[in-house]
Amino acid sequence: MEWIQWEFQLRVLLAGVCGAVIGYERKSRMKEAGVRTHFVVAIGASLMMVVSKYGFEDLGNWQNVSLDPSRVAAQVVSGVGFLGAGMIFTQRNMIKGLTTAAGIWTTAGIGLGIGAGLYAVGVGCTIMLVLAQSLMHSRIYRKTIPSTHRLEMQVRNEPGAIESVLQMLKENRVRVSGFRTERSKEDRDLITVNAGVKLAGGAEGVEELLPFIQQLGAVESVEAK
Repeated sequence: MEWIQWEFQLRVLLAGVCGAVIGYERKSRMKEAGVRTHFVVAIGASLMMVVSKYGFEDLGNWQNVSLDPSRVAAQVVSGVGFLGAGMIFTQRNMIKGLTTAAGIWTTAGIGLGIGAGLYAVGVGCTIMLVLAQSLMHSRIYRKTIPSTHRLEMQVRNEPGAIESVLQMLKENRVRVSGFRTERSKEDRDLITVNAGVKLAGGAEGVEELLPFIQQLGAVESVEAK
């Protein structure tokens, strides 16, 4: 029995390594959950799977005892769902944290798989998840798939100022999907412009657009979110 428990410990350790790899990719993009969170979720899920599958074997000879090895593991799926929900928030009509929450949930699944002894499946899913995240943040992906962003601009309150911004966006193949203006509370001569924009596949990224917008005489500041 002693060597079996060492194997279980290796399962938990391998799950933690996989979780840390996923967390490192998230942390490198300055997301809410990083290495520590993914590591803890992975080893916790793996431990729960080991306990669920092997922790009650001493009760096997008891009479009138019905064991369900999947019961503890099933609670991990719903429990981690609540953890992921805490990472999703809405900021100025923009939903953030969905991908991070889904990554936490998937990391728990990887931990469960490795805890159950499905090493190849767990490691394979880790590789697929990291590669998918990296690809979808790559320049190649941005060049082929339309993307949406939100721009917050401080524009001087003068005739034609907002129209010049909209014209510049149109010339750079940027479609404005939402538009809201309000007078700045700090400076009554400025207007805060919040615009939802959609960049067509093959267009420059939103980071490349910011210097062009900043060069417009009426624009005091611009930030992409």
